[in-house]
Amino acid sequence: MQTDLAAHRAELTPDRPAVQFRGRWYRYTELNRRAEQLAARLREAGVRAGDRVGLLAANHIAHVDLLLAAPKLGHVSVPFNYRLPPAEQRGLGEYIAPTLLLHDSTHLVEARATGAPLRCLDDYESWLESAPEFTGGHTASAEDPAMILFTGGSTGLPKGALIPYRQLHANAVNTCQSWEVGEADCAIQATPAFHAAFNVFTTPLLQAGGRVIQMEAFAPAEYLATVTREKVSVLFLVPTMYQMLAEHPSFATADLSSVRWAISGGAACPEPLRERYERRGIRFKQGYGMTEAGVNCFAVTLDEAQRRPGTVGTPIANAEAVIRAEDGTPVAHGEIGELTLRGPHLCLGYYRRPEETAKAFRDGWLWTGDLARQDADGYYYIVGRSKEMYISGGENVYPVEVEAALYEQPEIAECAVLGVPDELWGDVGLAAIACKSGHTVTGADLRLRLKQRLAGYKVPTHYLFLEALPKSGAGKIHKPEIRKLFEQGPPS
Repeated sequence: MQTDLAAHRAELTPDRPAVQFRGRWYRYTELNRRAEQLAARLREAGVRAGDRVGLLAANHIAHVDLLLAAPKLGHVSVPFNYRLPPAEQRGLGEYIAPTLLLHDSTHLVEARATGAPLRCLDDYESWLESAPEFTGGHTASAEDPAMILFTGGSTGLPKGALIPYRQLHANAVNTCQSWEVGEADCAIQATPAFHAAFNVFTTPLLQAGGRVIQMEAFAPAEYLATVTREKVSVLFLVPTMYQMLAEHPSFATADLSSVRWAISGGAACPEPLRERYERRGIRFKQGYGMTEAGVNCFAVTLDEAQRRPGTVGTPIANAEAVIRAEDGTPVAHGEIGELTLRGPHLCLGYYRRPEETAKAFRDGWLWTGDLARQDADGYYYIVGRSKEMYISGGENVYPVEVEAALYEQPEIAECAVLGVPDELWGDVGLAAIACKSGHTVTGADLRLRLKQRLAGYKVPTHYLFLEALPKSGAGKIHKPEIRKLFEQGPPS
């Protein structure tokens, strides 16, 4: 397999447009030249094979450049979540220890918090153009790590999934074969490029010779205009973004005739929202993936997606899936168990997390933590999560992390956090709180405090104040009972 994608595509389709950024199309030969220039600059800055190079910025062509430069120099590309506050950036910086961190000026405070040596992107183009000649000297193997992508754990602490070139290649090939996308397709990267979502369409289409548009920030009017202008053929957004598009005045009249289908990330689109798109001639597929497994794990045709609402389809090419009971034995069709995956699309494990790697990867199988069932015809359905994590606006939220922040507040004696449905965000946080005797606090006060410590999407929307939290027979806080109390009358 080819690990140097930029060099390979520059030979195959040098003059074909590849990436659009800030209104300009860059050809494949230009992408290869930019990757060489960035590799030369990074080497000049002291980066060597195996070093981590971070990128903390909104969607930018540098996300593409840094990944394409990796096989030339041997560094590992690490995109940081720019939405996290400085306290969390500090923890990620200590964990990854980047040799260099590229950043945009908007997120300078967050970049400084990592403690890494910094390089601002404000003069990025001139910095590349004046780079010394790159002399090469590194050959990446299929098992070398190309990226580290952050994913959460059951405790909410970040883990870095080690993404080898083998996984990037397998994900791209599997996606193109199973989803029937290729060189004729065009997609917009509007979800954050620090996500594994970068590998939903961007890396597969670049491998296939297609076109990708890097959108710096999602804006419904601009997105719809871009779909029309550039004849975008496949859409990938999270449900909240699809809702914002559908509610925009331009949605009813925009020319969407080039769109073949849409896929929703993070969670399935609500049926009323899907119907609004179908009235505009756009049909949805439901996808399933995770950072550790190449993000695109199943495939389904449009006809089957309509015949079997909620299915994610069947495993993509060169992938295996088995639903298992806790003891590892496969469950019968129709029964619910934990989804396990195997194939070349799996990552290497977690960076500097051997215990968590051993727990998730067993005998060549990834235990996803997601609950699933399979119908009699072999189609898979995701029915829930074995962990308490919930997804808000496409972002994973881990209650233990939020609860830890709440317990730092002096008024709180007990707390519990869980996800509850929300029409816009999919799920939002509900915090159930029992205050210490003689103390009071309001939900508004807690929101303000938590926003100083946590990313905005992690801050609970709803606050339920109780004299004492319900307990199970074993004395543990009983979250199902909290959910019932919320459903009886949602708090503010």
